[in-house]
Amino acid sequence: MFGDERERDTGKNYDLVHSVIIDARNRIQVSGVEEVESFDENNVIIFTSAGMLTVSGEELHIDKLNIEDGELAVEGRIDALEYTDDNPSRGSFWSRIFG
Repeated sequence: MFGDERERDTGKNYDLVHSVIIDARNRIQVSGVEEVESFDENNVIIFTSAGMLTVSGEELHIDKLNIEDGELAVEGRIDALEYTDDNPSRGSFWSRIFG
């Protein structure tokens, strides 16, 4: 779907390249996905290599998820995208809530 999304950083390390493609507000493809924090019909919260991304809309559902390759596709009515930070601290769920 996204082709080769990894760029060589150093000899053995690979960083996921982050990109977002929106098709007619009905489908979004995201690369550089590290983890899906949560999702429901109105929000999908994703940790990406560029920070935490929230996709908001209606009747959202995950069409494709491949964490190993860092790929995610969501379908439904897409109303907004919001990045909340550039370098998310990746502690436990409770430390992110109360930290």
